[in-house]
Amino acid sequence: MPQIILASASPRRRELLNQINVRHLVQTVDIDETPFQNESPENYVQRLALEKAFACREKFNPSLPILAADTSVVLGNQIMGKPRNETDAFTMLSQLSGKTHYVFTAIVLLGNHQNIVISATEVTFKTLTENEIVAYWQSGEPLDKAGSYAIQGKGSLFIERINGSFSGVMGLPLFETAQLLATEGIVLL
Repeated sequence: MPQIILASASPRRRELLNQINVRHLVQTVDIDETPFQNESPENYVQRLALEKAFACREKFNPSLPILAADTSVVLGNQIMGKPRNETDAFTMLSQLSGKTHYVFTAIVLLGNHQNIVISATEVTFKTLTENEIVAYWQSGEPLDKAGSYAIQGKGSLFIERINGSFSGVMGLPLFETAQLLATEGIVLL
């Protein structure tokens, strides 16, 4: 019997919920993920997570709490989405090369209450060579990842340092998720 509805198609979010033994049912929704002009990265991920949760509630009207999330890789104030093609991925990874960026993940839990938390993690990349970027693209891993990399996969080879939540960079900060679930009476330990 599911404990929550996960309003996400992300296999990584499902894996993370499975890791902490949260029984869930996946219900996906489509929303427009275009950033508003001059929208801060924090406001952007918060808005999208809220829109996903409300769209799920409107579409499915579930009796269970709804968990929704959004993750963005941010360099300066530039929000990096998922790459459309190899050129896009090459550009993003070249921009991240040798620099520190942030990964913001907003999580929303709609149940008896509406709660939202934002996790911010600093990630520092080593300097990448063109060959490394091309080989990484050819691995297929960057295709559906914000910022064109997966911290839990081969992309970890590029990361010199992380300050914050590893699971937050994957797309669902588990510490914060557990706190939100507790507000709905879902205790994990």
